[in-house]
Amino acid sequence: MSRTHPPLWLVLIVAVVLASCSALPRTLPTSRAEPDDPSAPASSIASPGVPSATPTPDPTLWVAAENARQGTTDWQLAAVADDATLSGFADRASVVAGEPVVLRVSSTAASWTATVYRLGFYAGAGARRVWASPPVPGVRQAAPVIEPGNMVTAAAWTPSLSLDTGGWLPGSYLVTLVTSTGQGRHIPLTVRSDSFRGRLVLLSATTTYQAYNTWGGHSLYLGPQGFDDRARRVSFDRPYDRDGARIPLGYEWPVIFLAERLGLDLGYATVVDLERGADAFAGARGLVSLGHDEYWSVPMRDSAEALRDRGVNLAFLGANAVYWRVRTAPSALGPARVVEGYKDAGADPVKGATSTTLWRRSPNARPESTLVGMLYECFPADGAMVVRDPDFFLFAGTGATRGSSYPGLVGTEIDRAYPAPLAPETLRVVAHSPVACGTIGKTYSDMTYYTMPSGAGVVAVGTMNWRYGLETVPQPGTALTAASLAFATTVTENLFRAMAAGPMGLTRPATSNLAEIAPPVSTRTGTGGAVG
Repeated sequence: MSRTHPPLWLVLIVAVVLASCSALPRTLPTSRAEPDDPSAPASSIASPGVPSATPTPDPTLWVAAENARQGTTDWQLAAVADDATLSGFADRASVVAGEPVVLRVSSTAASWTATVYRLGFYAGAGARRVWASPPVPGVRQAAPVIEPGNMVTAAAWTPSLSLDTGGWLPGSYLVTLVTSTGQGRHIPLTVRSDSFRGRLVLLSATTTYQAYNTWGGHSLYLGPQGFDDRARRVSFDRPYDRDGARIPLGYEWPVIFLAERLGLDLGYATVVDLERGADAFAGARGLVSLGHDEYWSVPMRDSAEALRDRGVNLAFLGANAVYWRVRTAPSALGPARVVEGYKDAGADPVKGATSTTLWRRSPNARPESTLVGMLYECFPADGAMVVRDPDFFLFAGTGATRGSSYPGLVGTEIDRAYPAPLAPETLRVVAHSPVACGTIGKTYSDMTYYTMPSGAGVVAVGTMNWRYGLETVPQPGTALTAASLAFATTVTENLFRAMAAGPMGLTRPATSNLAEIAPPVSTRTGTGGAVG
């Protein structure tokens, strides 16, 4: 089959997101809290250790009780190992406590250890050590296999270590591998809640993790020779590139840190868990997309929309969410271990509603704005967030007035509100921020809120830089100010408390103000592509 060169807008998106994915986690305090003592090691592959004792979750207080425990900053890597020195992956991305997790690790080092950390607040330390292994001899595993669609897989690697997750609390975890010489890599793992009733659910964007993962030479963006030999299928059965957790730590951990500090009753899951259906999330108060959540399958979106239509609040704390339509498929190691993304319905062998292309494109176009509230607009963009509606209930306590400007909160990718039928009927623009879109010219980044007859409220911040606003100090190299951080943090705190209290639209129904703003019908002001 002949290959065509990508359109300019797609080349720009590739360049921007690859750059934006290098975001680093916040700067932590220099003081080091002592971790819990690890349990005594047992045997090797069967189960080298036992998790430290954990309290039984209280329906409303368990997050606060967990974060009162001793934290540590030891989860931060002193040095990142290269692929040959140390690489590893888990056979599950999401488990319920008690389900085993098998690690497959390749290393040229004499030995390595695995330490498990639960991410959270923990008095500012950022994580708690849950479990640690004894040293495991390094074994260099076979070279990965490249399957059809340029899919890299290491599923044939021999198991190295088995984790017993019994007693682990719901949360976002890092399995941190470190060699005997101090070089390390992370493996992200979600321990999902066995029930989401009454909980605010934080969703890890695991399909997006894999879309950008270049380990073995191929991602959904690039191959060894560039765009044309990129992967059309990517597998969870391989390690992650770089430090192993560039998206979890770059985009998700700052939100988790804040949510756990508030002590709300939280639930944890991945976006792939949405494929279990809406009933699996019965009773949830809200779903939170944490920051860089670009790749969704049809079952994921169907579940999110069904939950919204049942009164479950939604929040999108980034931009460019639900942009690419993908499919999941099983691998040799389990269900939903492959992400298929041809990025072109014509090239996809599967035709119809699940063809992998932009959500805004045919066949069966479902623009992301009908869920998120806005369309993905532009990369690169950079600017200040400008308040349009200071009476918006989530701006309480910020001191914002109409026209208040918060430098650095808008970028690197942004969303924009568009008129009906692309916008929900009640869509309200609460911040309307002028920016320059690369070489295209002036456009806007919006923050929006809409409500549904079910009572659900949906908030989208419309900027990838929101996560930087949740830092403790302004990120070097950005235009962020202390006022920007205070604004973003207060708004997010208000948002989480409001979502956790129940359907926001029942007490705070939205009314559209799009007629005042008069957004264009055409998407030519941005790089996101045409609709339809």
